[in-house]
Amino acid sequence: MSSLRLAEVTAALEGLYPHALAESWDAVGLVCGDPEALVQRVHFAIDPVQAVVEEAIALGAELLVTHHPLYLRGTTTVAADHPKGRVIHALLSAGCGLYVAHTNADKAPGGVNDALAAVLGMRDTTPLDGGLGCVGTIDPITVADLTALVAQRLPSTQQGVKASGDPAFVVRRLAVCGGAGDDLFGVARAAGAEAYLTADLRHHVASEAPLGLVLLDASHWATEWPWLPAAAQALARVVDVQTSVSTLCTDPWTTASRSN
Repeated sequence: MSSLRLAEVTAALEGLYPHALAESWDAVGLVCGDPEALVQRVHFAIDPVQAVVEEAIALGAELLVTHHPLYLRGTTTVAADHPKGRVIHALLSAGCGLYVAHTNADKAPGGVNDALAAVLGMRDTTPLDGGLGCVGTIDPITVADLTALVAQRLPSTQQGVKASGDPAFVVRRLAVCGGAGDDLFGVARAAGAEAYLTADLRHHVASEAPLGLVLLDASHWATEWPWLPAAAQALARVVDVQTSVSTLCTDPWTTASRSN
């Protein structure tokens, strides 16, 4: 396998997940790394946190691709006495770049939402709102069984999967949005969805969901993870690099309990 320049790899990523698709507030693209550096291995993960960086370095990756930005709100320092600064220092010391594909990967064909729909067996999918989210059909399934299916198909987290509504209600049309998507309730219902899977649902917002819409609330990290193997495969089809996918659970919640 021949090495490629980092600029060639990022150009391929840009082709898969065009920057033009990103929301105006987003921070996507190359965060650190020399465009002329050589790349043989690319590692994919959701969060650019220290444990993921250490995993990428241990694997010998010259580029780490994450879904979530490292610096979404800007910064005035990359000092190593700050968690984000430590990430930058570790990457640069190991000769590993960092690239972010966020809302552009949410919207792009074959992106986060298409990957989520695929693992749930959805068919005839169409985008929900400007490429964010998608809606499609599924084999008829009760809310109880759909909740169990989602928990089975997504990576395990302490949060698990919660659902609203009648557990016996049969769902035939499902909408999904990887990550936080509580602003798409009305769009999902208008698209004919009987159930809507997303993450980070808040009490009052969920309580005011449109009538007839079952809500499924899963971990933010878990709903976006299916994109990683899809993205790794997509990149390997267009450039000659080795790819790997992080299976580290970077969901922030590590312990859960409830009374009997």
